[in-house]
Amino acid sequence: MTMPNPNFDAEALYRTLADRVKSGLANAEHAAIVGIYSGGAWLAERLAAEMQLTDRLGFIDVSFYRDDYAERGLHAEVKPTQIPFEVEGATILLVDDVLYTGRTTRAAINELFDYGRPAKIMLAALVDRGGRELPIAADFIADTATLSDDQQLVLHRADDGRFSLTVDHA
Repeated sequence: MTMPNPNFDAEALYRTLADRVKSGLANAEHAAIVGIYSGGAWLAERLAAEMQLTDRLGFIDVSFYRDDYAERGLHAEVKPTQIPFEVEGATILLVDDVLYTGRTTRAAINELFDYGRPAKIMLAALVDRGGRELPIAADFIADTATLSDDQQLVLHRADDGRFSLTVDHA
């Protein structure tokens, strides 16, 4: 059983991330937010509500776009991608919970381009745990963490919408 990690106050990290995103997108034209299922989607929902961008909120499931799809297979819950706004020329804030190898981000960018060519894509992540396999960096992060290869940082959302983080062993 995993317990919330006291070293990672997910609500405090969210506040830090939200402040950085709001400041960074203050002058962005045609801003939109796209969350990567599932943790990134939860963060994106809350960010969009706070920034009054709920009409420019989308969600991506990158399952079919990952380069390791054949090895990993499909998750039990593949969710439909929903991009209800014009991607062409938009400033897209792509949101994920944990940035690690960069493969999920690459897959999400590939999928976004199937919907049009954004003017700019920016990346926000609650936690950057390093270990990049691709040259991808977040524009906005709340914190960094070092974990061993057999650990993963998992975001949870309670029924009341509050976030918590656990360190799970693979």
